[in-house]
Order: sequence, then structure tokens, then C-alpha cells
Amino acid sequence: MVCQHERHLTRTRARARDVGGRLRRFGRWLGEPLPAPPARWQRGPFRDGAFSSPARSARLSTHLGMALAVAFGVCFTTGLLSHLAQHPPAGFDWPPRPVQFYRVTQGLHVATGLATVPLLAAKLWAVYPELFRWPPARDAAHAVERISVAMLVGAALFELVTGVLNVSLWYTPMPFYFPAAHYWTAWLAVGAILIHVGVKLPVIRDALRGHRAAELTTAVDGVPAAGGATRRDLLGAVAAAAGVITLSTVGQTVAPLSAISVLAPRRPRIGPQRLPVNTSALAAGVAGAAADASYTLELVGPARSVRLSLAELNALRQHTVRLPIACVEGWSADATWTGVRLRDLAALVGVDARHAEATVESLQRTGRRRSSVVAGPHLDDPLTLLAVRLHGEPLHPDHGYPCRLIAPNRPGVAQTKWVGRISFEERP
Repeated sequence: MVCQHERHLTRTRARARDVGGRLRRFGRWLGEPLPAPPARWQRGPFRDGAFSSPARSARLSTHLGMALAVAFGVCFTTGLLSHLAQHPPAGFDWPPRPVQFYRVTQGLHVATGLATVPLLAAKLWAVYPELFRWPPARDAAHAVERISVAMLVGAALFELVTGVLNVSLWYTPMPFYFPAAHYWTAWLAVGAILIHVGVKLPVIRDALRGHRAAELTTAVDGVPAAGGATRRDLLGAVAAAAGVITLSTVGQTVAPLSAISVLAPRRPRIGPQRLPVNTSALAAGVAGAAADASYTLELVGPARSVRLSLAELNALRQHTVRLPIACVEGWSADATWTGVRLRDLAALVGVDARHAEATVESLQRTGRRRSSVVAGPHLDDPLTLLAVRLHGEPLHPDHGYPCRLIAPNRPGVAQTKWVGRISFEERP
């Protein structure tokens, strides 16, 4: 028995030594220089000295990289909040208060994303020579690092390009579902940023201390070539570009700045009843159904159901609230809504709104957003209405006539319009 145990230990140690030897050989292989490429390939942008701007330096790249890391961090955090608001996981209820929270976070998300465009462009310019560094990869480890950088650049460009397209409501160039693609690529981008920062930490540290050993060129930082620009000039230009983009677009969220936000896709006060519209009744295919004189609202509870005509809905106790409509595209606007509290409609079918949820369905026949779920905290909130009036007037068809959902701190995409049916279910 003892002999068998000793033989087992001997085999185990031998296997461990073998694995260790393989790992050491793999590590040496990663560090071995790759074969030298033919000299005839070193032409055009691949030749030595092809990029001679003295403004390029490790310090410039570090400063731009730090700004990008902060910007992407803000975008990732606010984007994650937006995802939670639209797709809350099981056991989590997106809170109805503070009322302006989603408006602020999503406005910050879009404003920061737009301001990041010149930052990313400058960062890519600063490291552009690295794309043509000769040899393309010094060894296998360097090749892996360059592949990871390519993933980082691809993810960052994808996020910004698709984000701008979404803000512009231009989905034709995107043959995929934007929210899912944008969300999961954000995780890839943030992971790639963390890995890249970890790999480049020594370079970042040296650059911030003023070392020049890691510079992309041998020029003295801050001294321009003939007619060239310094690092400070470039950083100032990037900051100015980001500021101009912000001021020319943020008015879609900050109403007092709307007059100077000439590039904003939406204006807070422009649209039917002084409120912007993303999807019209005609585009949603509900213009006829919404105008039908025989319209009734169906309320379905566990024990009984109720049908209300528009006149009966208007005859119920009405409440008026001041709430913003805040969309994922970044625009938002305050409005005065009048309607019936959703918790009062729940009571009509014998449901206690404190322990229930409601599925609000539109008259739309198709579409990913034709229905939404209103969970306990929102359902019981006195500000959550089935609105029938906007600014004291009956709802315009494009704003959801005959009635629509409006609730505090909730994405506009979840404020269902043209409501035809509400199902209430008690929660355990």
C-alpha cells in the first residue's frame, strides 16, 4: 500500500514538472522575437519617420486616454441605469423617485457620449503611428496586446457610431436590435479599457511623471515644428470641440439652452401640444383605432374585468401632475398631464396596487414596445396616471389619444401610448 502511494506521488510530481516545463517554454515562446519581415515592405506609412508631428507623445496619449476613460465610465454607468430602468431584473423594482432622476442620467449619458466623439478622434490620431509601427508585432505577446487594442478601438467606435445613429433615430444602417447590441458591446468596451490600462500602466506612470522614454516621437513635448501645434494646442482644441458639441446639443435636455442648441435632434417645445414626438399615430398604425368612437378601455383583474368608454374614463376622478417625458435618445421636456391614477383603476377590479403589477397594452398590433409593465412602487405612486389630457387639452393622437401612461422617473419608451388594455396581477 505504501509503495502504491509513493508511486502515485512520484507520478503526480512528474506531471507537475512536465506542466511547469511546458508553461515556461510557452512563456519563452511568447517573448521570442518574430522573424524579421522583408525590408521592401517598409514603405509609405511603414517607413521610419513617416509620422513626425512633435505634438504626438506618450503624455498626450495618456491625457486623452484618461479623459476617455472618465467619459466612457460616465456613459457606462448611466447606460447601465437606463438598462435597469427598461429591463429590471427579477426582484428589483426601478424606483419612481426622484422624479427627475432618469431625465438627468439619460441626458448626461447622451451629452457625454456626443462630447466623447472629438476625444476619441484625437486619441486615435495620437496613437495612429502605432498602427504602422515596424515590425507589426515584436513577439507573440505583443501580437496578443495589439489584437486586444483592436478590440478596444472597434468596441469604442461601435458604441459612439450606433449611439449617434440612435439619437438621430436613424436605424436603417443598423441591421440589428440597437439596445441589445449597444448594451453588450459596452461591457466589451469597458473590459477592454481596464485591460489596456493595466497593460499600459508603466507607460502611463512614466508619462505623468514627465518621462519621455515612451514617447511615440523623439520631439520635445510642447515645442512645435514649423507651423505645427503643441500638445497644449491639441488638448485645447479637443476641449473646445467637446464644449461646442455639448452646447449645441444639450438644449434637448436643458430647456434654457435650447435656443443655442442648433444641432440638437429634438427641441423641448417643438411638436404637437408643445411636446416632441418620436412615433406618430400614423407611423404606429393606430390612427384609425384611436379615433374610433366605439373605443373602450379594458381593465382585467384576477377576479373581475371592467370596460370603460372614453366618456366613463373622463368621468372618473381626475388628477393633474407635472412630469417630464424623458426619452432614451436624450431629449426630455416638462409637461402637465391630467388623468386617472393607475392605482384607482386597479381598485376598480379589486386589486391592491401596493401588492400588484400592471401590464399596459397599446392599440398597436406589433412592435417591441407595444406593452410595458408597471410594478408595485410605480403602480401605487399617486403621480402615475392614465393620462387623457396634456396641458389641459385632450391628448393629440401623436401623444397617445385616447389615453396614455405617464409615470415618474420612467423612460419615455415605457410610457405606453394609445392604451387599450390593462391587466392587473397580484404579486406574491
